[in-house]
Parts: sequence; structure tokens; C-alpha cells
Amino acid sequence: MSALSQLQTMTTIVADTGDLSAIARLKPVDATTNPSLITKALTHPDKQAMLADTLNRYSNHGDDMIDKVIDDLTVQVGCDILKLIDGRVSTEVDARLSYDTEATIAKAHEFMEAYERAGVDKDRILIKIAATWQGIKAAEQLEKEGIHCNLTLIFGQHQAVACAEAGVTLISPFVGRILDWQKREQNRQDIPVSEDMGVQSVKRTYQYYKQHGYKTQVMGASFRSVDQILALAGCDLLTISPELLDELAALDTNVEQVLSADMTSETMPKLSLTEEQFSAEYEKDSITQHLLPKGIDGFINARDELAKALKQLNK
Repeated sequence: MSALSQLQTMTTIVADTGDLSAIARLKPVDATTNPSLITKALTHPDKQAMLADTLNRYSNHGDDMIDKVIDDLTVQVGCDILKLIDGRVSTEVDARLSYDTEATIAKAHEFMEAYERAGVDKDRILIKIAATWQGIKAAEQLEKEGIHCNLTLIFGQHQAVACAEAGVTLISPFVGRILDWQKREQNRQDIPVSEDMGVQSVKRTYQYYKQHGYKTQVMGASFRSVDQILALAGCDLLTISPELLDELAALDTNVEQVLSADMTSETMPKLSLTEEQFSAEYEKDSITQHLLPKGIDGFINARDELAKALKQLNK
């Protein structure tokens, strides 16, 4: 069996792409997208007719036309993905709303209503929200309404703790971005997986969740190598780019399960954070301080690039 086939017996594999041909070929259980991946998917020649049609339908919506077009296209891509998989797709709320709880909730409702009109069951949708305090509070309310959430841009344990306490469906810790930060800070080109702070962060969060019986699932994300992925074999979910999925499919090596719900580890005290405590932990966490705003800005910039391209098409 290939490394990928072995991994699939231990972990739910998610495709980190909006590329429909890659999803059809790789046949993951779930798929996750972000504005960069949506932009890439919509620049494909096969999507130009859909783009033109959507622009025409919103041509009389004035200043907010482009925002409505982007939201509509995001749902259309989500629906296309769901035709190719058996599981769920993550649909990301506009990152500009990351520090606004009420606006995030309202946007999530808009997405869910659009999917409902398209005949999609709500259990097949994960609303993807940046794990700021405001985003976590929005997810807490949405989960109470039966809307499942994927909290993204997880870099610190305080974020993971707050998400579990909020009862979110799953979190996405960004392994590769933590490693990138570590390489810059330590001025090292190569860091073995045993010293990889991104891998260690996911292991610690997974152990904490299982130890305290949280239902929130951990989905490792943002991988730089197959070594990072295999070091987290057994994690609830792993979202992986098509390129790394292909590497795993071609890899002939024995894969050992590293993480399991009954694994033994040091006892970690159960925590519950107020907003003030969350903010204090954020101020102490240089990794999150650097990577969370940068990640949000990256998603905003990707959306801006898509908006710019749509405005050009609409001329």
C-alpha cells in the first residue's frame, strides 16, 4: 500500500484545493478552500462563462456588486466541489470581518441560506472563520444554531483552548507557517520533524482535546513536506495540497500511527479563558502575534485580487 492509502486508514484526508479536476482525481472525503484557492479555480478557462453570467446577474447592485459576486461564486465553487466528494466543504467568511462577531454571524447565515437554496444539506458545510476572539465567539453562536464551523489560522494553544470551549466542530492549526516562522527566528534552513514547532503544536492540541474529552476535531493544515504529514498520522483530519497528496500516493514506505485518542501523555490542566485572559496569552505568544494578522491580511489580499479581476471583466 502507498503511504497515502495507509494514511487514509488512520486519518480523514481533506483536499486543500478548489481545483475541481484535482478533487475528482484524488477523491478526498472533504475539501477546504480559501480566497487564494477560489481565485485560482475561477481563473480556469472553463469557468469564464460562469463568471460572465454571475457578473450579469448582479450588474444593478451598485457599490456592493463585486462583494455579492464573490460570495455567489464562492458558493457555486462549493456546490461544484460537493458533487465530487462524499463529505463536507469549508466555505470561508470574508476575512475583513475577522474582528466583527455580528458581521461574521450574518455572513455565515447568508452562505447557509445560499447553500440551502442550492439544495445542499447544512451538515455538508463548514463555515470557515479566522480564530480571533471575535471569530471564536461568532462560531460559538453559530454552533448553537446547528451551523458547523472550521476555525482557521490556529497558531497558539490559547486559540485551540478557546475553540474547544466554544464547541466548534473543528480547528485548522497551520503547521507549515509555524515552521516557516521557526526557520526565520532560528536562522535555520533545515529543521528535523522531531524539532518542528508546527508538528509539536498539533500534537499538543490533539492530546489536550482527547485528554479532556472535547468533541472538537483537529485538522492539521499548511504542510511543507510529507514528513510533517506522516509525523501527524492518526490526527482527526489532515488537509493536504494536491502536490503533497501525489507525493504520498507515490511513496512506498511503512506508515506508523503517531496519534490516537487513547495515547498516553503528560497530564495537561483543563483551561477556560476569558476575553482578557485570551488577550493576555496572545500578547505572550510571538508566533500568533506575527502569523495571525499576516494570515488574515493574506486572505484579504487574495479577495482583493479576485475583486480587481472581476472589475476588469465587468468593464
